[in-house]
Amino acid sequence: MGTTDQQSPHRAAPSVGRIRWLVIVWLFVISAVSYLDRNNLSIAGGMLKDDFGLSDVELGAVFSAFVFGYAFSQPLAGWIADALGAYRTIAIAILWWSVFTALTPLVPSGAPHALLMLLAVRLLLGVGEAVIYPAGNRVVASWMPSSERGFANGLIFAGVGIGGGIAPPLVTYLMLTFGWHSAFYASAAIGLVVGAAWLIIGRNEPAEHKWVSDAERGHIAAGLPPSSISQATTNWRAVIADRQVILLTASYFCFGYVAYIFFSWFFIYLSTVRGLDLTSSAILAMLPFIAMTVFSTLGGIASDRLERRFGARVGRCYVAAGGLIVASAFVAAATLVQSATLASLTLAGGAGALYVAQSAYWTLSANIGGTSAGKVSGVMNMGAQIGGVVTASGTAIIASSYGWTVSFLAAAMVCLIGGLLWLLIDPNHALPTTGHRADISGPAAAIEGA
Repeated sequence: MGTTDQQSPHRAAPSVGRIRWLVIVWLFVISAVSYLDRNNLSIAGGMLKDDFGLSDVELGAVFSAFVFGYAFSQPLAGWIADALGAYRTIAIAILWWSVFTALTPLVPSGAPHALLMLLAVRLLLGVGEAVIYPAGNRVVASWMPSSERGFANGLIFAGVGIGGGIAPPLVTYLMLTFGWHSAFYASAAIGLVVGAAWLIIGRNEPAEHKWVSDAERGHIAAGLPPSSISQATTNWRAVIADRQVILLTASYFCFGYVAYIFFSWFFIYLSTVRGLDLTSSAILAMLPFIAMTVFSTLGGIASDRLERRFGARVGRCYVAAGGLIVASAFVAAATLVQSATLASLTLAGGAGALYVAQSAYWTLSANIGGTSAGKVSGVMNMGAQIGGVVTASGTAIIASSYGWTVSFLAAAMVCLIGGLLWLLIDPNHALPTTGHRADISGPAAAIEGA
């Protein structure tokens, strides 16, 4: 059984069971909904801007408020996921962000300090969404054998493309039919439904799930690295000071800088800079997210297969480096294209190449972190979100001062640096452990035991 499963981890024998993949698929759905809920503002941004009387720089500040809350909550989010367990953490987070998604259109545009209220709502929405990927990485670290983690992470982050791709046509339809407020209410309702299903499907570990067979539990346990089995943990100082964590975080900053151009400004770029109407913009704005969906999954599969054949440096580091370097070339090339359609296709190629690298970031953070995967991925993801904060506001500032061509060339250069950093990363590194898992007591224990 061990040899067969290692050679074909994605086609395990039926007797092994596939509940682990059901859990991963639902994390994919949650990932998609999270990006629908964060991306709806970039689609409705034009109408919201007019309603609130905002400038492009003020709208960029609203974008940044979400990313700021998201970014600087990452380390805390990772700690919560490690200490309280991913299952309840994810459930509470979905409820939290659904509430603040619904509150966004309830901010009165004519009220004094309306912009400050809007900034506060979006910041708190970001805080709620911050736990999803660190908590999801704890699920991967507990549920997935090492040989299946690339595909699992690729699938989870394919939800980014699905959520981002659904947002333009769905939000545009709702805006044009019922007004921009309706898009946020619909997004919140979808989140609540998905969260309710997670309460049924998810669990912290295979041992807690009644649907998991003994054969599947054995298959998972046999493939876990020692760092995921040990009860020891790593303290914050060791995580933050670790050279490999620093390199991963710096590279993921570069990744996030480029990715957030698509999440924040791409739709507005098509409609205002390229002069497309809302319907055409909605259609073309789907292309990068379709590419993210396809290439996130393919990148995860390729990463797993290349690691098994050539080792972790080729399967993780070289795949990720290649993805970012190619993405850099596509983003730079888009500045030379006159046609809006061709520019959209070129940028979609860049988004797809960028997301080839996505699974490698999260697979290595899980492998390096082990039982502290939440901490490591939280710190790493904070880097990407700080990149998002910079690009959400910085793109508008650069574009207004030097033009949109310079803003995209700057993103291409940052992307290239992120790819080169992968060549310095040791994929076989493991954090030193310094103690035992936190003993949860009091209120935390009540949450975990619920």
